[in-house]
Amino acid sequence: MQAHPYLRAYMAGIVVPTLFLLVVAAVDASQKYYFEVSNQFVIPLASRPLDRAILLPMAIVPNAWGLWNMLHLRLRPPVRLSLGAHGALLVIILIPVGIALARLLEPFAIQWRFALPMPPVGMIIYYLAWKYAVGFLNEEMGIA
Repeated sequence: MQAHPYLRAYMAGIVVPTLFLLVVAAVDASQKYYFEVSNQFVIPLASRPLDRAILLPMAIVPNAWGLWNMLHLRLRPPVRLSLGAHGALLVIILIPVGIALARLLEPFAIQWRFALPMPPVGMIIYYLAWKYAVGFLNEEMGIA
């Protein structure tokens, strides 16, 4: 099972965010269609911008995780960085990309008093997700 290690790293990387985004999409759809309640009553945002804000990350974030896991596999021998710390560094790339896309697509205005504490929180969440979930999947795929 040593053939195609980068493909296996990509597949192990995309699992966690894909499952998370499926849950987010299912909750959003159930609130919107099953309960016939607009998102603005549950989350204080208009429903259209929320749809626009979720659609693009559903395509970008899982692919970024897969590519980031491939990069970890590629850099592993010379750079001795734990998988959790490597995953936490992805936040440093995704947040500026997200801000740029939010300004480009203008789904909603960024409220900086709420946004500024998010990088450390995101790094902690990503550290734990990468250390335990992606680490487990990498072991299962035989690339740990």
